[in-house]
Amino acid sequence: MYRKQRHTTADPMARGLGWFSIALGAAELFAPRMLSRALGMEDKAALIQAYGVREIATGVAILGSTDPTPYVWGRVAGDALDLATLAPHMDDENPQQGNVMLAIAAVAGVTLLDIACATALSNRAKDAIPFRDYSDRSGFPNGRPRLAARTVDESEAHPS
Repeated sequence: MYRKQRHTTADPMARGLGWFSIALGAAELFAPRMLSRALGMEDKAALIQAYGVREIATGVAILGSTDPTPYVWGRVAGDALDLATLAPHMDDENPQQGNVMLAIAAVAGVTLLDIACATALSNRAKDAIPFRDYSDRSGFPNGRPRLAARTVDESEAHPS
């Protein structure tokens, strides 16, 4: 038995998060030095660029999938990684501490959206409409009638 999933408000939210991932990933991929300077993390430009690739891949997966649920959960995991990367730079020695605080707040806000969307998509899978495949059934009460193979006698084949 297959399950047919209902479309919910989480579907357009997932698409929006997919496009957001691609846009954010492009910024991280193509401007890592600018972002790392703005956050006082000059030594992390390559890491930010790698995070950009991750964001783009996740966004493309969300947009290209019939079930974006695992990829939206992947965004949640990526958000946790982003927060773990940003948190150590909230020290008094970082002249861009305010920007880091702002980035943490933004990532935390998006994380809440990601969790809400992923949870709604996961619940949708539980509430899916049962879909039964009857393609192998004939519609006859006792199944498809079997036709007996008939042999043709030589005399019937060539009447004289």
